[in-house]
Amino acid sequence: MRWEDRDQSSNVEDRRGSFDSGGSTGGGGRGMPSMSTMMFLWPIVRPLLKTKFGWAIIVLGAFAYFSGFNPLSTVTNNHTTTTVNKKADDKEARFISTVLRDTEIVWSDIFKQHGVRYIEPKMVLYRGATTSGCGHASSQMGPFYCPADQKVYLDLGFFDELAKKYHASGDFAEAYVLAHEIGHHIQNMQGTLNKVQKLKQQISNQKGENQLQVKVELQADCYAGIWANHADKKFKMLEAGDIEEALNAASSIGDDTLQKQAQGYIVPDAFTHGTSAERVKWFKKGFTTGDIRSCNTGI
Repeated sequence: MRWEDRDQSSNVEDRRGSFDSGGSTGGGGRGMPSMSTMMFLWPIVRPLLKTKFGWAIIVLGAFAYFSGFNPLSTVTNNHTTTTVNKKADDKEARFISTVLRDTEIVWSDIFKQHGVRYIEPKMVLYRGATTSGCGHASSQMGPFYCPADQKVYLDLGFFDELAKKYHASGDFAEAYVLAHEIGHHIQNMQGTLNKVQKLKQQISNQKGENQLQVKVELQADCYAGIWANHADKKFKMLEAGDIEEALNAASSIGDDTLQKQAQGYIVPDAFTHGTSAERVKWFKKGFTTGDIRSCNTGI
């Protein structure tokens, strides 16, 4: 995917390397750790308070923190450590920020054609854990869109997992993930998410709620395909194999595929995102038509 010669979005909150869950925007000054950070650290700090050596570790950690190095940047939400290549991580952040800018341009044009102003969402980049308008966010949750604050939350470690665990590597596979979440923002602007939420309240069983949610997710896949169609026409960004990367990603995270990998069998009533075939179908439909009207999944 060709991307390095284009602008990055300014709608990015970079919370990497910090457990400041209160919504700080990237790169700013370093203040006191947030309350949620302290609650997160307490199980680790408490035993250290009982020994002189423990106190020494606390003092050194505090000194490092206020000197500009955040020792929490190597801690994940499950208390294990991970090594992050800062140069590669920063390149990943630039890439996904460029994709976000592409979505802003494409969807602004599409909405303008329909006489509507596009409201640009923000994207929060983090590693480990943070907070959102929809509650706690962690790397285990995967990327998600929060309609309450109109932000996409993305732990960059998810892309490592996408490549290693789901065998769906490639820059356009990553672009598809973000485009899908932006698809939920489009649904929020259209009133679809609110409509679905009300419909779910009228349903008395989980199966019915899941079926509704599948339609929401498949429409977001279709919107991701629409973005790819228009973005390629505008930026000439696609290279050989890019669409295959997106289709592979869509297939790799289908409900049936994930359930088969996790438990050896599938439970259709528990699907919330659609099968691999369905996700591929709706992305391809959006990409082929480039028409938002083609994304009627029956919601």
